[in-house]
Amino acid sequence: MTKPLANRIALVTGASRGIGYATAIALARRGAHVVAVARTQGGLEELDDEIRKEGGSATLAPLSLTDTDGIARLGAALHERHGKLDILVGNAGVPGPSSPLGHIELKQWNDAFAVNVTANFQLIRCMEPLLKQSDAGRAVFVTSGAASKANAYLGPYAASKAALETLVRVWANETASLPLRVNLFSPGPIRTRMRATVFPGEDPMTLETPEQAAEFIVPLCSPEWTETGRLYDYRTRTLMTFRAPA
Repeated sequence: MTKPLANRIALVTGASRGIGYATAIALARRGAHVVAVARTQGGLEELDDEIRKEGGSATLAPLSLTDTDGIARLGAALHERHGKLDILVGNAGVPGPSSPLGHIELKQWNDAFAVNVTANFQLIRCMEPLLKQSDAGRAVFVTSGAASKANAYLGPYAASKAALETLVRVWANETASLPLRVNLFSPGPIRTRMRATVFPGEDPMTLETPEQAAEFIVPLCSPEWTETGRLYDYRTRTLMTFRAPA
């Protein structure tokens, strides 16, 4: 039986653990060839083992997303090898410091924006030509409820995710007349290492798993998905539309 994502090329960032790891496996299970990007070589090798167990295939790309030239080289390599990209999942993110704004060093602020915003801007720049070569290019970026809640003491994270949401919406508007579909996914509280870092007193066993969330990211990556410029809120299982403040 043909798998639904057979012959499709999927790039997943932050693929060595958490939601990115689970999404990469879920896409590979459905037949996509996964280009897995992360800083951690060991985590990528573990992912490759799991994908192979599922009968899938992957290309490992050890890369820090702060290396913008490295992202450009990756785009060139994908063009050379595949000539297209069908799926882009921009999952990688950092929490930044949990402190009052006045106590945060400028470097900490810049580091959060480098991964959460600038890296995704560079991915858009470098991967858009490849996604346009697909008959059904799909891009999904992982955001957070912090973007709209403006949580105290999470300034760099909240502000950078708000910036990411606006960046992705702009791109969705720019590509609305193309087959390319561009959306956001907000997972809410998920049992990840990053969540444990930000909320160390929380019982992780009360949270849903990355594997559960990944099953809801996959449909946004499929050729059948037609919405663009929307946000899927996993916690409420709701596809949401952005509106001006009231």
